[in-house]
Amino acid sequence: MSLSNESTSGDGAGEPTGRPRKKIRTGRNLPLAVGSGVALGALVLLAIYPYPAAFVAITSAAVLLGLRELNRAFGSRNIRLPLVPVIAGGVAMQVCAYFGGPLWLVGSLAVTVVTALSWRLRGGAEGYVRDVTGAVFALAYLPFLLGTWLLLLAAPGDGQERLIAFIVVTISSDIGGYFAGILAGRHKMAPRISPNKTWEGFAGSVLACMLAGALTVRFMLDGPIWVGLVLGVAVVAAATVGDLIESLIKRDLGIKDMGSFMPGHGGILDRVDSLLVAGPVAWVVLSLLLPAAG
Repeated sequence: MSLSNESTSGDGAGEPTGRPRKKIRTGRNLPLAVGSGVALGALVLLAIYPYPAAFVAITSAAVLLGLRELNRAFGSRNIRLPLVPVIAGGVAMQVCAYFGGPLWLVGSLAVTVVTALSWRLRGGAEGYVRDVTGAVFALAYLPFLLGTWLLLLAAPGDGQERLIAFIVVTISSDIGGYFAGILAGRHKMAPRISPNKTWEGFAGSVLACMLAGALTVRFMLDGPIWVGLVLGVAVVAAATVGDLIESLIKRDLGIKDMGSFMPGHGGILDRVDSLLVAGPVAWVVLSLLLPAAG
């Protein structure tokens, strides 16, 4: 999920009454983005208590929907994914991540890549490199990164709380960036990639993430506040990069939205772009600084 931390266009309060005020552009629909975050959080809670393994089904469904979106988007550039091994391997990676851990996740990715390379041989030389490159990208970008959510969940003792903390901190980046951008945004962050982002909005994201990280780590994971601050900084950087990555992918492919999962508001990849990239970062930070018991 990502919110545009777009700046106001006018000078704000203090303009003469007779002068028309420039419109404030708000980017994405805030209620929608927050609502999708709340919906994801509720889905997580329902899935992981009391049976955390049920969340494997949710990430597997996300893999199916996301790969469908990627396949359609790539089709606009005549990239044809070897869908059978990519889909089967993407779902298998979710199972391997939760029940087998990091080594199984990496191993299943490697096996799936080899299978996809072999499967595509049947199509001949024309477009081979193009298609298999798209397949490797799709596997790494979606099922592999989603698998890190399950690594968080599978942590012994407090896996559910780690996953929830990660989602809360990432959503805080979106909300903090949105409001800071609206209230104070002036300086564009990456105008050629995502013209709605501002440095002021990014500062708001950093503050919101650090606060959320400190609170969740301290009260949910019983860890020191400084770990939460580090988590917040790491997640906000990853979430911002994730949003920019997806924006650039769409620009390169010449499409507005990745899909129509939510009609008029984009596909599932448009909703979880920042969460995808933030997942492995959160897992690494918590694994190194707050090792799970057991």
